[in-house]
Amino acid sequence: MMRNSKMLLSVVMLAAAISARAQDDSRNEHPKVAQVVALDECDPATFNLDPPNGVGAGFCKNVALGAVTQFFTLLNNAKQGNPDPKWDFEPDALNVEKGTVLSVTDQGGEPHTFTEVANFGGGFIDALNGPGEQTVSECSGGFANIAVARTRILQGSTVQISGLSKGEHRFQCCIHPWMRVTVNVK
Repeated sequence: MMRNSKMLLSVVMLAAAISARAQDDSRNEHPKVAQVVALDECDPATFNLDPPNGVGAGFCKNVALGAVTQFFTLLNNAKQGNPDPKWDFEPDALNVEKGTVLSVTDQGGEPHTFTEVANFGGGFIDALNGPGEQTVSECSGGFANIAVARTRILQGSTVQISGLSKGEHRFQCCIHPWMRVTVNVK
């Protein structure tokens, strides 16, 4: 009988240890991740010309084999309110649970920002804003504004955004302000 009691006690202790481990593992689960991708099709031949004909040597690092956007085409179309749809955040909208981490990767050829704004609007480069579109306060000052500089995503890099509160969050590129995504946190 004593032997059965010891065995029963061992089984109960093992079950308690497994249960405690399972509870500890559930508290340490990895957070959910939602992927956002920044895309563009800059043309290295025109973007990498010295200013004012381009942005400067090495700025555009596009390796796309498909259609590209020339520097002045991007400027002219944006100014007319017809920005290039190939320059975008994908997806345009996300519904996520509270605690989800946004993983934002720049798969384009040039830098972008992923800046949270109260309302969508213009970026800090007037030539890329649509007709009558004013720079939103969150983008003002460009990279001289530390808050904007912290949201920069370089080509091939990834930033992670965590701790979003419940509700709607708007993000845009402060350089190319038509690049926008709305994130609804439930």
